[in-house]
Amino acid sequence: MRSAGGVGRLRAFIEAHPPHGPNLSRLAVRAATLLLLLAAVQAIASLAFYDVIDKETLREDHARRVAELLVVSNRLHELHPEAVGSTMSTSHLEVALGNTPHPIPDRDDEAVAQIRGYILRWEPMLADQQLMLGLEPSRLGYGNLVGAMRLSDGHWLNFRSRDVTSGWPIALRATVLTLVTAVVSFALSLWSLRIITRPLRELTDAADAIGKGQVVPVRESGPDDLRSLARSMNAMQERIAAMLEDQARSFEAISHDMRTPLSRVTIAADLIDDAEIAGLVRDATGEMEAMLMSLQRYLRAQHLAPEPAMMDLGLAVTDLVLGSFAGNATVEVTPGAMICSWREPLLMALHPLIENAVHYGGKAKVCVEPDADGRWHVLIADQGPGISEDQFERILAPFYRIDDARARDTAGFGLGIPTADRLLQRFGGKLSFARSESGGLLVIVRVPVATDPA
Repeated sequence: MRSAGGVGRLRAFIEAHPPHGPNLSRLAVRAATLLLLLAAVQAIASLAFYDVIDKETLREDHARRVAELLVVSNRLHELHPEAVGSTMSTSHLEVALGNTPHPIPDRDDEAVAQIRGYILRWEPMLADQQLMLGLEPSRLGYGNLVGAMRLSDGHWLNFRSRDVTSGWPIALRATVLTLVTAVVSFALSLWSLRIITRPLRELTDAADAIGKGQVVPVRESGPDDLRSLARSMNAMQERIAAMLEDQARSFEAISHDMRTPLSRVTIAADLIDDAEIAGLVRDATGEMEAMLMSLQRYLRAQHLAPEPAMMDLGLAVTDLVLGSFAGNATVEVTPGAMICSWREPLLMALHPLIENAVHYGGKAKVCVEPDADGRWHVLIADQGPGISEDQFERILAPFYRIDDARARDTAGFGLGIPTADRLLQRFGGKLSFARSESGGLLVIVRVPVATDPA
């Protein structure tokens, strides 16, 4: 049997069972979407606003640019006459020198008089120049300002300023400013959202860990309500830990008290003349002892708190197999399995899993190897009848019995697999099942790994 198929089934199982709880990433996506919509509305509103800007303002802006152009062109003509046309022409302005002025339409238009007034107000020195202005229609339906100014040497500076009544030059600058502001606001909002939701993410992670039986102190940070919630969660964990401790101690005392009468019954069985009845009594007391031991291990799994340490996973599993299941189980180990983990809980979880494989399959094959992402797994395969896939989740419940094919005919109370599951979950591992290549049960253990050794 190769274990790659088992690891693949493990991945499929994990993907099919995502963790529950608040999805904070969805909250962030929704908030980001809302911010983008607000930025879009702001941009559209800005465009709508500048679309209805007073035409007088637009004319004044164009008049200012034309006035500056005329003054600079006049000075440039005095220094480099040949460079005036190429230097001063832009995407919105055409400039050319000529011996005569170009034909200028609509010179008596009221708008032309208004623009002339703005030009002279911006550059009063142009009042001494012979300046002719007019309006001509453009292809986009706006008006082009055309004009000619007589220069000192008798030449004429002919010019055309496109779309003098269009609001797009101003609107474009306003739109760019709006978009820059929106992007900066969006970035700041995302940063603020991340800061605000960080305590929520920590609480979510802590709640998930607590649900698996881990003790995770919750940092009390953030707004008052979140700090209060964190304090409540810490207090809840303390109460749960105290309850489990009291439960374990109570059961220790009960099991100790029960062993005394059980020992007496076992001794009394030797005094019974009927061998069959004596055997039944011994079997019953032995089963009671096994039940007490199973319950003890199950309860201990809920409050066991060892420290993580570096360990050789392959060596530890090999020692377990050879020490407890020699002749009934084989082990294959991929070299390099040095990890930081919890040795005692891990071996406590593996022991009943291997024991079940040996009991129900006669032989067990144990493989220790990493998956494609470097996460270590222990795969335990038996050659027994296997179980149906709809039982994979049910066998994790305490005291659950399957069917006649795996009916209990040895000591035990069906707590081995649930105990292993509790232990692995508490320390960040995972237990899942699949079918082995021989048709038996394949148990896949994702080994819990600590970030750093204690």
